[in-house]
Amino acid sequence: MSGVRIGFLGAGGIAGHHLKQLQEIPEAHVVAICDTVAERSHARVQEFGGQAYSDFRLMLEREELDALYVCIPPFAHENAELLAAEAGVHLFVEKPVALTMEKGLEVAAAIRKARILAAVGYTLRNLPATVATQAYLRDKTVAMVTCNRWGGLPGTPWWRAMDRSGGQLVEMTTHQMDLMRYFLGEVVEVHARYACRALADVPGVTVPDVQLATFEFASGTIGSISTSCALTTGGGRNDMDFILRDALVHYTTRDVKVVPESAPQPLLVGPQLNIDQGFVQAILTGNPELIRCNYDEGLRTLDVTLAANESAATGRPVVPYFARGS
Repeated sequence: MSGVRIGFLGAGGIAGHHLKQLQEIPEAHVVAICDTVAERSHARVQEFGGQAYSDFRLMLEREELDALYVCIPPFAHENAELLAAEAGVHLFVEKPVALTMEKGLEVAAAIRKARILAAVGYTLRNLPATVATQAYLRDKTVAMVTCNRWGGLPGTPWWRAMDRSGGQLVEMTTHQMDLMRYFLGEVVEVHARYACRALADVPGVTVPDVQLATFEFASGTIGSISTSCALTTGGGRNDMDFILRDALVHYTTRDVKVVPESAPQPLLVGPQLNIDQGFVQAILTGNPELIRCNYDEGLRTLDVTLAANESAATGRPVVPYFARGS
């Protein structure tokens, strides 16, 4: 079989998203899907083809895989990435890549040793609005960036538990944190405050329902993110603003605009390779540049969000791991 032979670990919602996109790529062949819930992997196989498994090790042993998608909850990242890397299988790891820096650094070392390609599911990097914004900001001095992501409480039980998801900033609003890094570079200090003000009476909820973090970037830019899962009956917000001299750049996942309209506007860009197209083409061509977010980049975003969790717990500013020059 020519093309890229792909296996999946995890058959939930995010796996379904990638499976649908891969279905549109002629060179992508899904040959195996594994989930600890056997009914779920069998259902995905009925829709997308391949062989169903409930044991990841057995799938890796029996199938000749070129690539593996790791689409499992944060707490479930154990040794799958390590075993895949050891077998020379390219990796696509959904965000966040881990719940601790120790685990993430271990996987990153295994990826480097195996010399495999590894992508992380920060799909917003592939959007036309993101590409246009990055190009527009590249040669400009950004004084401040602010971001708000407000929404509801996911029904998944593990998401509601802080020790299993890491909280909203680590698991969900990590997309916005990653964009900040993508646009502005590395964070050198984080200060955060969390609280549970609206959902304290909801059984099983140990994640904060409101989180606020401020950042200092190496460039001198300052920034903030506010995120909340308290809007359980609808409503919400998801946007990002950049303050420049005499101009405000307003970014959403759909477009980017500059105020006032008399200021130079971002150049529109055409359709981009989606994240799955880029990953498959990177494997086929051996070109890692087609992967917008590799594992090391994904780990640096995790680093900042874990530093925010530490800051909220201690009440003190925290310097992220990579900013310490370790």
